[in-house]
Amino acid sequence: MLLGSALGTANRWLPPLRGWVEATVGTPEADVSTNDAGHDDHAAHGDSDSLQLSAQARRNVGLTEGMVRAIRLQTFTRHITVPATVVERPGRTRIQIPAPMTGIVNGIYVTRGQAVSAGDRLFRLRLTHEDLVKAQTEYLQTLGELDVAKKEIGRLRDLTKGLVPAKLRERLYEQEKLEVTLAAKREALALHGLSKGPEGQIARIDSERILITEIDVRVPAMNLDASLRNPANEPLVARRSFVQVAETTSSGQQTAPIAAPMDPLIVQDVPVHRGQFVNAGETLATLVNYRDLYIEGQAFEQDSDEIELAAKNGWTLTAIREKSGSQQESIPGLRIVYLDNEVELHSRAMRFYVNLPNKIVHATRTPEGFPVIGWRFKPGQRLQLRVPVEQWSKQIVLPVDAVAQEGAEYFVFQENGDHFDRRPVHIQYRDQFQVVIANDGSLFPGDKIALTGGYQMQIALKNKSGGGVDPHAGHSH
Repeated sequence: MLLGSALGTANRWLPPLRGWVEATVGTPEADVSTNDAGHDDHAAHGDSDSLQLSAQARRNVGLTEGMVRAIRLQTFTRHITVPATVVERPGRTRIQIPAPMTGIVNGIYVTRGQAVSAGDRLFRLRLTHEDLVKAQTEYLQTLGELDVAKKEIGRLRDLTKGLVPAKLRERLYEQEKLEVTLAAKREALALHGLSKGPEGQIARIDSERILITEIDVRVPAMNLDASLRNPANEPLVARRSFVQVAETTSSGQQTAPIAAPMDPLIVQDVPVHRGQFVNAGETLATLVNYRDLYIEGQAFEQDSDEIELAAKNGWTLTAIREKSGSQQESIPGLRIVYLDNEVELHSRAMRFYVNLPNKIVHATRTPEGFPVIGWRFKPGQRLQLRVPVEQWSKQIVLPVDAVAQEGAEYFVFQENGDHFDRRPVHIQYRDQFQVVIANDGSLFPGDKIALTGGYQMQIALKNKSGGGVDPHAGHSH
């Protein structure tokens, strides 16, 4: 009966009750709206496309000074990347030191890895060469005959009667012939390897009247045309000593430019030992000069036209060297020297060569006192060559680390006050170093963009939005 009465009078009490409930429930919503009204200015910061980083976070992702820059239109050069290797310059890098004559190695004054300069002593040989012994003997004999002729001329000059004038003329003529013969034999001794000059071995034969039984083999000097000469026969060209090289390297200051032949050489190999018998022409040591090397690029056959175009136009190349960790070193401004005129049969690779200037990076001495130097680049090192093949003008170009990828979308991060806004972009071209962004209104010249850390900031946004962390999200391969 009570339920029936309530239902019968519902039209009188139900509307007021509904109004009271709506009023009661609506009050907290109004209060919440009122309390949050003061935070509208942070709405943009809290959405899924905005990220605020602390100073520590900026440093962690690499956004140091200079890594947030304004966009500007520039010319983009498209490159192809080919593997390469540092190699020696044929005919220039190596110097073979041969035995000048047959003999026995009595002394070795260098060791492998040692730095040497023109005129430094390398070996001492005890001579057993029959032809040299004979040449020295004949030279001594001619010296004796010349001495006798000079004494006879002196005696005849003191006489003034009879046939003396005629005999004097004969002796003078004989002296001239002996001097000519002596000069020829002196040159023959020099060809055998004996040194000329006032302090040389031939001068010692003249003054002491003895046979030379031992000779020193020294580092050859270098002519201006890069040919070699015996340093004992002529004055040495101006060159830097090892001490000067060490001082220049440690101070970091360069002296006047020095030509490549004046740099210290490195003893690469010493294939002989003391007491060993060697024939004339046998290799005693190999010296190397790494001042100028080549980079040997190995391009695919289908890339030959583009590489020939780069060589024809004189475009500069950049070499990339991998360092510890993930760091890389760029060597810009390189030029193609020549291209091979044949393609390798098995690998189908076309080889081309690029000049690689080198420099000494350290100079020191071993505990034994031997000088040692180290070059920046060494034959056998692996590099990559970036060869320019095409240029596009008025492009937005960014480092590849500035771009994050998620599925089919690519993003960059634009600085906006104290935070970064994620901007979707269209990628026209990318390689392992740079990307070209379409100039379609997504970005404008003058916008400040983070040049690195795109992948990390994309992960941070996903974490902020509460999504699961995809280890490959935002990472452009």
